[in-house]
Amino acid sequence: MGWRHRHHPEDPCIPPHVRGFGRHRHHRPPWHLGRLGSFVQARLRRRLFVLFGLTILVTVLVVSGVMNLVGGSAWQQETERVRSFVGHRFADAWDAPAERAALVQGISDDLGVDVELTDLSGAVVASGGAPCEKPDASIPVMRDGVKLGTAQACYLRMRGRNPLRSMLPLGIAVLVLWTAAGGISYRLARPVDTLVKATQELGAGRLGTRASLHRHATGEFAVLAESFNDMAARIEKQMADQRELLAAVSHELRTPLARLRVLTELLRDGGGNPRTLDQVDREVVELDALVGELLASSRLDFGQLTPKALEAGVLAAQALERAGLSATLLQPETDDVTVLADATLLGRALVNLLDNARRHGAGVEALRLQDHGTEHLCFWVEDRGPGLLPGEETRIFQPFYRKDRGGEAREAGSLGLGLALVQRIARAHGGEAFAENRPGGGARVGFTIRKSGPPAPVAERAQA
Repeated sequence: MGWRHRHHPEDPCIPPHVRGFGRHRHHRPPWHLGRLGSFVQARLRRRLFVLFGLTILVTVLVVSGVMNLVGGSAWQQETERVRSFVGHRFADAWDAPAERAALVQGISDDLGVDVELTDLSGAVVASGGAPCEKPDASIPVMRDGVKLGTAQACYLRMRGRNPLRSMLPLGIAVLVLWTAAGGISYRLARPVDTLVKATQELGAGRLGTRASLHRHATGEFAVLAESFNDMAARIEKQMADQRELLAAVSHELRTPLARLRVLTELLRDGGGNPRTLDQVDREVVELDALVGELLASSRLDFGQLTPKALEAGVLAAQALERAGLSATLLQPETDDVTVLADATLLGRALVNLLDNARRHGAGVEALRLQDHGTEHLCFWVEDRGPGLLPGEETRIFQPFYRKDRGGEAREAGSLGLGLALVQRIARAHGGEAFAENRPGGGARVGFTIRKSGPPAPVAERAQA
C-alpha cells in the first residue's frame, strides 16, 4: 500500500465551530468548571466570615450603647457631686487667703492637674501648677447662693490625648474574635465543598463516587452525606442492572438472528420468493448491526476497553473490506502510524462512518487518515451527497436523529446509533467526532483519537 503525505490548507480534523482558535478543542462535560466546589466553599466561607465580623461589630456597638446609657447618668451624678464638693471646699476657705492657696496647691499636687482660682473680676487669686489658659473644667464657688469666684482646672494635657491607648484593647479583642470566626467559617464551609465535589463527580457519570466527610462531622451535614451516599449507591446499582440486562439481551439476540439467516438460505434453496427473502435478509442485517452497536455501547458503558498497538492503515483497510468497499478508497495523508486503541471499537467506528456515507451520502468518495498535531490521529470519510443542512454538523451525532430535506423521501430516515456511537468511541479514545460540508460538494464526517491510547481514567477503568 502506497503511503503519502499531502498538506491540506484547511485541516478537516478541526470542526468548523472551533477553527480559528489555534488548536483543537476536545469535549468537556457540562460540569467543566472543576473549581466549582472550591468557589462555593470560598464564597460561603467569605459570607460567614463577613457575617461573623458584622455580628461582632454590632455587638460592640450595642454593648457600648448600653454602657453609655446605664453608666452615663451615674457618671454625670458622680461628676456633679465632685463639682459640688470642690466648690464647697473653696467657699469655706475663701476668706482665708493662706488656707485658700494651700487648698489649690494640694489639689494640684495630689491630683496632678493645673488649678487656677479667680474672683468675680477674673483676677487670679491662687494657682497651682502651670497657667491654665484653656480650662477643661470650670467650677463656680458659691456660698448661700452667691457666687464668690471660679475654680478652673486643666488635666487633659497632663495625661496626653492618645485615642489608640483606649481603642487598642478593644481592637485586639475584635481581631481575636474575628480570627476565631474565620476558623469557624472554614469548618462550616468544608463539608459543603466535599458535597459539591461529590455531586459533580456523580453528575459526570462516575457512579462510584461517595461523599466522605470528616469523621467528626455531625448534625445536618452528616445526615445529608449519608443520604447522598445512599442515593448514589441506588443509582449505581440500577444503572449496573440496566447495563447488564442490555448486554445480555443484545448478546442473546445474536442466536435467533443467526437462525433466521440459516432459514432464509434454506427457503431460498427450496424455491422461496427471492424478493421476500431479500427483504428478510436486509432486516436481519439491520438487526445484527443494531445489536453490534448495542454491544459496543455496553462495552463503553462498562469501560471495557482493551487498548493494544494497531496499524492505523491496516485497520482502515479492514474496515473497507468489512463494509464491502474497494481498498482503493483508502487515501492516507500520513506515513504509517501505530496507535494504542481498542481494535473492535475503532473498527466499529470506521464501519459506521462508511455505512453512513453509503446510506445517507450517496456513496463513499474516500477514507482518509491524517496526523492532527503530534498527539492525535484523524480519520474521516468523504461522501458524494448534497452535504449537510445548517446545524446538522452537531445534530447528526444525536442518537436516532432523523434527517428531513423538505419531503424528499430518499433522504429521510433515521441515522440510528451509528454516528452517536462514533462520537462515544472517539471520546473514549481521547478525541472528538466532527462533521462539515466539503468545499467541492458533499460532506466529510470523521473523528480523532489519541495515538498514545485512551485517557488515564478510561484506561484505569478498563484494567479494573
